[in-house]
Amino acid sequence: MTTIAMNKPAARPSSRFNWLKIAVFLLCLLPLSRAAWIVLSGAAVNPVEFITRSTGTWTLSFLLITLAISPLRQISGWSWPLRLRRMLGLYAFFYGSLHFTTYVWLDQFFDWPGMLHDIAKRPFITVGFAAMLLMTPLAITSTQGWMRRLKRNWGRLHRLIYPITLLGVLHYWWLVKKDLTQPMLYGSVLAVLLGWRLLRKLRQH
Repeated sequence: MTTIAMNKPAARPSSRFNWLKIAVFLLCLLPLSRAAWIVLSGAAVNPVEFITRSTGTWTLSFLLITLAISPLRQISGWSWPLRLRRMLGLYAFFYGSLHFTTYVWLDQFFDWPGMLHDIAKRPFITVGFAAMLLMTPLAITSTQGWMRRLKRNWGRLHRLIYPITLLGVLHYWWLVKKDLTQPMLYGSVLAVLLGWRLLRKLRQH
């Protein structure tokens, strides 16, 4: 038995990474599963508000996690996190879409005039809507085919993640009226991630 086990070929790195990718994919669904469980169990006092807050928070979290991939690679020397970046960015769009859909459907009941009024008159909705609009082309062009078509322009387009995340922080900041602890935390993480990039650029010159 021992000899057979020792003679088994080692798992290929690509196979191990595929398992890691599946594990990360499932982990990214946990916030949605948790939110669904809380709502369906009746634990949420205001289910619509809870879903809106939860999906919005995780949209911003996944944007920041996506931005953290490059610094993680640069600090650690690991290359494998880069192969997860696209999936993490798409999860940001996924939760952002749920956030937007909850507002349009469950909160406003497709009241288009009311929503247009909100976009025009309420700054936190204005910047949130702008962030969602900017995220859409990034999701559409996330495939290898679009990378080949756009070439260098693909990288330029996907730099929109910086203003998108900034708009996300502003959206959260302006939404919260009293306790700014969480928006300040997200803003601080964004400042660190952008500061790291700026510092590296300055060192290269």
